[in-house]
Amino acid sequence: MPQPYDMPLEQLRQYKPASTAAADFNDFWQETLQELAKTPISFTRNEIVYPVKGLKVYQIFYKGFNDAQIEAVLAMPEQNEPLPGIVEYHGYNWVNDGDVHQVVNLALKGYAVLRMYCRGQYGGSINNVIASNGHNVGWMTQGIQNQYEYYYRAVFMDAVRAVEVLAAQTEVDASRIAVTGGSQGGAITLATAALSSIPVLAVADHPYLSNFDRAIDITPAGPYYELNEYFRRTTSYPELEQQAKKTLSYFDIMNLAPRINCYTWLSIGLIDDITPPSTVFAAYNHLTCSKDIAVYRYFGHELVPASIPVRLQLFMDYLQK
Repeated sequence: MPQPYDMPLEQLRQYKPASTAAADFNDFWQETLQELAKTPISFTRNEIVYPVKGLKVYQIFYKGFNDAQIEAVLAMPEQNEPLPGIVEYHGYNWVNDGDVHQVVNLALKGYAVLRMYCRGQYGGSINNVIASNGHNVGWMTQGIQNQYEYYYRAVFMDAVRAVEVLAAQTEVDASRIAVTGGSQGGAITLATAALSSIPVLAVADHPYLSNFDRAIDITPAGPYYELNEYFRRTTSYPELEQQAKKTLSYFDIMNLAPRINCYTWLSIGLIDDITPPSTVFAAYNHLTCSKDIAVYRYFGHELVPASIPVRLQLFMDYLQK
């Protein structure tokens, strides 16, 4: 089955578009992290009744960026020794019943697992950053005319704080924490690894929010279309598109990739029409840390069963004593 639209694999392995990071890119993120640090780490946890033995399951509320309330679910094995930890991030507007069952299944393998709910996308996670410009439907264009107001600035900081919250649990060994997720969650995984020194492993499936310039031009499906629709509706004002793309450059995973220091594993299917393979390789080829990428020839934007034992082995190798 031929690839429908993207580059051949041999070209993908060499594809490394020039960074679009502005001159103040690192200063912007340093300033943003300093702003997050003004909000002390604060959380509550309430036990959830769940039909499983040997685990405790909790609903977590913590203070995220801009003092926003962020909700998460936490599952931990009952044991006396400090636990390795994993923070999970979900896909774009994709949470089913809080994903509690998924969190429990991973915790049963011996980890304290915290799953963050992105602000505004589920449950009690509140989006309290007010943008000074209008936007298209969805989250992709909220605050897009100003990097300080863009939606993912707060989300990335909430994600950094989620790692800090897990590290603050008395049952958890803060020196053994990984981050993981797919699609939007894969992007947040990589952003967190770039902006926090805590993770010792990043595992990201078909990560989103990378190589925006190419994604806008070639992606036939999925949330990138929100950007195209925004530009369609502002055609008479090219300066809005120019500023929007400048804003996006601060959140492009391709530009954040060189900041990652921990071991990083990515996966991508070659017929993925939501996160095109070229955009994922753009991020991967900008990584300077120890890394690997799994390529699945016949898969699209979906869970690849063959990838499950690979990621479980990585968690064992990097988190288990």
